[in-house]
Amino acid sequence: MTIENMSNMRLFFKGLKIDERTENYIRKRLATIEKILHKILRVEVEIDLDKKGKFRVEVMVKTPYNLYRAENTTSSIEGSIDTVEDELKNQIRKDKEKMRDLRKRGRRSIKKRVVIDENARF
Repeated sequence: MTIENMSNMRLFFKGLKIDERTENYIRKRLATIEKILHKILRVEVEIDLDKKGKFRVEVMVKTPYNLYRAENTTSSIEGSIDTVEDELKNQIRKDKEKMRDLRKRGRRSIKKRVVIDENARF
């Protein structure tokens, strides 16, 4: 997934049309998620305009093991994209920290169970 070639990104627009500049902004902001996640299968972005003139932006990032999802409603598409990107990054970091902590606990429990020969010299 690079900015130029995000073939696994799908953009859905309901009730509005966006210009090329806004689409490039969306792709650029969401490409930063690739720096955190390396195996992204698909990214889906859904943008719709409600009756009050606010934009609802929903982004789903599918990986082989997890699905990350965030949405936000504001008066600008760019503001919603920024907030959604931050929320997705927080979810991904939290998930990675959780996995790291589980691995640490597993290593600790293995170390506790290992019997070291009293005659061994270190």
